[in-house]
Amino acid sequence: MESIFHEKQEGSLCAQHCLNNLLQGEYFTPVDLSSIAHQLDEEERMRMAEGGMGSEEYRTFLQQPSGNMDDSGFFSIQWFNLNSLLTGPELISDTYLALFLAQLQQEGYSIFVIRGNLPECDAEQILGIMKVQQQQRPKLIGEDEAQSSSGMG
Repeated sequence: MESIFHEKQEGSLCAQHCLNNLLQGEYFTPVDLSSIAHQLDEEERMRMAEGGMGSEEYRTFLQQPSGNMDDSGFFSIQWFNLNSLLTGPELISDTYLALFLAQLQQEGYSIFVIRGNLPECDAEQILGIMKVQQQQRPKLIGEDEAQSSSGMG
């Protein structure tokens, strides 16, 4: 068990601890995450300015506190299950993420960590601007057909 990296909770730095534990190393510090959050704040300001810097929506946006971090150590991170057997991406809460990964591991699935610079994508930019809320969980492909055919017997 000594070879497993485990960063214990310190203050309210849940995102830092979650990321470092997930990635199995000391990859992020509060300064790193703060810098990322400030970059996201700047990206959001630039995107909002595209609609007009004189607009009421832009002025209201500038008056709001950062949605990416606060002084308590809160950092906004969103996780998605991109299982190709689902009809679409599934938003996973921070609380559910650990349970979800543990369940997958218990069921014999392998969990891989990708390190390095990844190509930029539109989804990441959109998530940097706004928090996503999922109205309905995606279903497994064929789940509707299986439920309707089992109800006919």
